[in-house]
Amino acid sequence: MKYTTRQSAILLLSDGTIFHGKSIGISGKTFGEVCFNTGMTGYQEIFTDPSYYGQIMVATNAHIGNYGVNNLEIESDSVKIAGLVCKNFSFNYSREDSSGSLEDYFTKQNLICISDVDTRALVSYIRDNGAMNAVICTDGTSIEDLKKELANVPNMEGLELASKVSTTEPYFFGDENATYKISALDLGIKKNILRNLAKRDCYIKVFPYNSTYNDLAEFNPDGYFLSNGPGDPDPLFGAIELAKEIIKNNNPLFGICLGHQIIALANGVKTYKMFGGHRGINHPVKNILTGRGEITSQNHGFAVKREALDGHPELEITHVHLNDDTVAGMRMKNKNCFSVQYHPEASPGPHDSSYLFDQFVENIKEAVAKTI
Repeated sequence: MKYTTRQSAILLLSDGTIFHGKSIGISGKTFGEVCFNTGMTGYQEIFTDPSYYGQIMVATNAHIGNYGVNNLEIESDSVKIAGLVCKNFSFNYSREDSSGSLEDYFTKQNLICISDVDTRALVSYIRDNGAMNAVICTDGTSIEDLKKELANVPNMEGLELASKVSTTEPYFFGDENATYKISALDLGIKKNILRNLAKRDCYIKVFPYNSTYNDLAEFNPDGYFLSNGPGDPDPLFGAIELAKEIIKNNNPLFGICLGHQIIALANGVKTYKMFGGHRGINHPVKNILTGRGEITSQNHGFAVKREALDGHPELEITHVHLNDDTVAGMRMKNKNCFSVQYHPEASPGPHDSSYLFDQFVENIKEAVAKTI
């Protein structure tokens, strides 16, 4: 039985701390920044979210794999996490519409996973000491050799990763006869963002991360969108210049997560790497404009500096994270532009914030009406 013959494995953190566990299928090692997600469901959507590229995911839910996988529940065409750490891995699954087991899915994707880890202790350690690089090893490599390899892994701060997950060629999504056309910059876009725009009567052309304003404008869109994605926003000079051009021309613009940070940088507002980041589907946010609270899906390790927004001549804060008062949303005072740090498309997560897509389409409608 695989339960009694599984290979011993370890998770080694960059500060030398070691957590022990068991290998799930694949022998080898994988490196990345270790982080955790507090969501109790939606693991397949999390694993395929491009924003997690280069990160080792720690699942706080005690059971992973119990409902298998479904080919429709993906946010990109492949697993994007660098590796998985979990407590209990379910080799058997029991959901009627599953298309297979998570074990087989990981094997096909060549993903290294370690289970039987004390994830409560690990998450507590990350909370106290911050996100850091780590390695999962399931092949018996010595600790000293792993430490040498881990020392050469680049830190997430300053790391450009959008190019690793972006499309290489433009593509279309939705009904070509839809009322509105949107040019979207793919920095690691989730499929559910495209679904949300398409069901609001939008036809989207998705462009590679290094596209120019002229590239996106050639589609003659009614609005522009900057997507989520992995890594540090600072090195994305091209995307920042693109955002500046869109803003200068006062085209309707909406940014999510990394796109939100790009808009901030285009306005001279700096970003910073967070101590631990926000990753989960129950993060409380307050909409300052309405006074209403929202439970949101979040996944980011960088944020916009709040002190740089206070008193900013062109920007105002629209949403705040209620756990730590970080900036969760902003808009421009004199331009047709707004953004949020969290994920209104969820997948997984609650739909409290889906109104933001409606707001974007309303902004487009108003802009189109002014040109008639």
